Amino acid sequence: MKIWHPFTQEKTATQPLKIVRGEKEYLYAENGKRYVDMISSWWVNILGHSQPEIADAIAKQAHTLEHVIFAGYTHDPAENLVEILSQHLPKSLSKFFFSDNGSTAVEVALKMAYQYFFNQGIKDRDVFINLEGAYHGDTIGAMSAAGASSEYHSKFQKFFFKTFSIEFPKNAEDEITSVRELQKFLEQNHEKVCALIIEPLVQGAAGMKMHSPEFLDKVVETVRRYGIIVIFDEVMTGFYRTGTMFALHQTKNIPDIICLSKALTGGFMPMSLTVTTEQIYEAFWSDDWQKAFIHGHSYTANPLACAAACATQKILQTEEVQRQIQVILKIHNERLAKMSKESIVSKRTCGTISAIDLSSSDLTKDITKIMFDNGIIIRPLNNTIYFIPPYCISSDNLNAAYDLLDEYLK
Repeated sequence: MKIWHPFTQEKTATQPLKIVRGEKEYLYAENGKRYVDMISSWWVNILGHSQPEIADAIAKQAHTLEHVIFAGYTHDPAENLVEILSQHLPKSLSKFFFSDNGSTAVEVALKMAYQYFFNQGIKDRDVFINLEGAYHGDTIGAMSAAGASSEYHSKFQKFFFKTFSIEFPKNAEDEITSVRELQKFLEQNHEKVCALIIEPLVQGAAGMKMHSPEFLDKVVETVRRYGIIVIFDEVMTGFYRTGTMFALHQTKNIPDIICLSKALTGGFMPMSLTVTTEQIYEAFWSDDWQKAFIHGHSYTANPLACAAACATQKILQTEEVQRQIQVILKIHNERLAKMSKESIVSKRTCGTISAIDLSSSDLTKDITKIMFDNGIIIRPLNNTIYFIPPYCISSDNLNAAYDLLDEYLK
């Protein structure tokens, strides 16, 4: 095999399963077996596989304009997407910067935040605040933003810029302590801090760790007292994963920058957006070229990806999809409420995401094999089993996954 697979120890990994096609929540393998994609293929295929309306939108666009340089040019698919998303974002988030994926959306946000101060002659605000256990992507800046507390990037720490990690709260009492420690740090170091970056409500790669909207509001209010920029990394949480269109709709405070990707195009095409305010944009508005945001990608605002994103956003707002989101949420809550086993350390839900922490990672390996043998694909995070299905999943298939899990844990 000449392919080097991501997040994989090639020597010990099993032979990769060849998938030949997908339809709705199903993936069909070369061996003829059908699998339920219970993790939406790394959380991107929110409407399932081979969604015909999205495929048709891409095909139609491909016959009109497949790509064009985006520096000095524009096109309808990009402008249409901005108009659609503007209907769902707070009015203050009005400037849209296109890039390629979640990591680059974060990279753009970090550079944008730092240069916002730099353009105003403030060059020593170079510290970023994160939430312990964060994951923001795999480029150097995105890894740096996650800080030393991230288990994914420890070997690259010598390349990281300076960060401060807020301790992740396990309960309401911890929330008070975490905010108090943040306040102490800021009292002595606020003049050095550029931005707070946080995954709102759910830390995905950390094991679907969840915190309350109230805690997030307290953190945001604390940093805002010192003029610190607030970045919400909604690469995973966006597009109804937390139950609302964006996680920010469950908080009182609006971020200065939001990062979007993954489900943006329904899993069809790579694309991301970093959306910010007029105030931040104005810091780059100048006759001086050096004050411009000198950043871009070859495939910025690719028309095919924009067409896929426009189709995805329209489908998301249909009654059928909105009803299905509520069905998933209901099943998650009902099934987790009934699960009470000695091997379960904790359990939680947030919107269409459910997660169970087990007492051993060996248990998760066993369950992964059992699920796979029964035609269900999951991908645990250490000792955490999670379900994050596409919105088209049938109640029978979702309940079947819970039945298998419940049966094993008995």
